[in-house]
Amino acid sequence: MTKLSVNINKVATIRNARGGNNPDILQVAQDCESFGADGITVHPRPDERHIRYADVVNLRPLIRTEFNIEGYPSKEFIDLVLKVKPHQVTLVPDAPDQITSNAGWDTVAHRNFLTDVVGEFKNAGVRTSLFVGTDPLFIEQAAKIGSDRVELYTEPYASGYPTNREAAIAPFVEAARVARSLGLGLNVGHDLSLENLQYLHDNIPWIDEASIGHALICDALYMGLKTTIEEYKKCLS
Repeated sequence: MTKLSVNINKVATIRNARGGNNPDILQVAQDCESFGADGITVHPRPDERHIRYADVVNLRPLIRTEFNIEGYPSKEFIDLVLKVKPHQVTLVPDAPDQITSNAGWDTVAHRNFLTDVVGEFKNAGVRTSLFVGTDPLFIEQAAKIGSDRVELYTEPYASGYPTNREAAIAPFVEAARVARSLGLGLNVGHDLSLENLQYLHDNIPWIDEASIGHALICDALYMGLKTTIEEYKKCLS
């Protein structure tokens, strides 16, 4: 069964808008787990506009499922991950001021850099995942770099789904097959929702983990967090 990792960045955005500690990030993470989430994802950025580095440290001892930290491997980020030692680190090629991730790694151009970073995390016992698009070459290089998994950047699929879901899913099915043939674990994330998640899973049932934040938190405003997590889990069963 594909695991659901809930990204709680947007909850931190709400908290930061007013200062203080409402909503309580630590409590929300624990509630997500109690409501059925298989993991918690955070993506701290240099400006700490949502999840803060201190949040990451405080969350680590509370997480009972799986803790996934996403981010660009700057020195500060690497130091944080080595300190916290989550179950998984997902490396993304984000610029410091980027609003959200909008592309995967060129694992050929950044091969040497990523090889060093992945090796450092693996030596610390942290599972690694590289955020990539559907180009088979980049997935093949991710395997050569030594990454344990790849996370497919699914925004192109989500954008194409409403008009032609068969065409939208096709490159992702092929990319997933390439990853599986290379022995890579497979994660997915970005712009996945209750509208498009089940079709993705039906066509790629061997996905290890789906990381979902923005749409899930938006849905929770209407349905409540518990019901929303249950509905997303149904899409992955």
